[in-house]
Amino acid sequence: MSAKLLLGLVVLAVLLPAVLAAMATTTRKASASRPESFTLYPIGKVDKRGAVQTIEIDRKYEDALLGLEDFSHVWVFWWFDRNDTPSKRRTLAVHPRGDRTNPLTGVFATRSPARPNLVALTLCKVLSVDGNKIRVADIDAFDQTPVIDLKPYIPAIDRAENVKLPSWIRRRD
Repeated sequence: MSAKLLLGLVVLAVLLPAVLAAMATTTRKASASRPESFTLYPIGKVDKRGAVQTIEIDRKYEDALLGLEDFSHVWVFWWFDRNDTPSKRRTLAVHPRGDRTNPLTGVFATRSPARPNLVALTLCKVLSVDGNKIRVADIDAFDQTPVIDLKPYIPAIDRAENVKLPSWIRRRD
């Protein structure tokens, strides 16, 4: 074997483990940027006392409400906390609205509370904003339900044209 070939093999044997280790580190870093799971933290809670419905935001997020009073409606993202069971998280298909005459439909094509992630969404009329409290009309969450985010309703963005709906919705609405 020539000296050059032998030297090349020795260099390769020494460098190859380092190159492979660097590649593995790069791969681990790339997948770490896309976590398999993550944690959501509530920003507040729903407060229902009789006819008064309020979203109470944690004081540390109060400044995030600045300007919300200028909107007529707000999207409220909340967590179906009273529905969080392993079996309900495994539910992938339901009869919409619990009506067995409706076809078995995937939960991503329904508003079912049983789903892999228990994120709910309600469009609420903003009645007032006072400090860290937003008085709203008609939120369909329970009292003390965790709120995870708010987004203002903007008609130009939040509406669709030429909407298509399945027959089970059209026959009811």
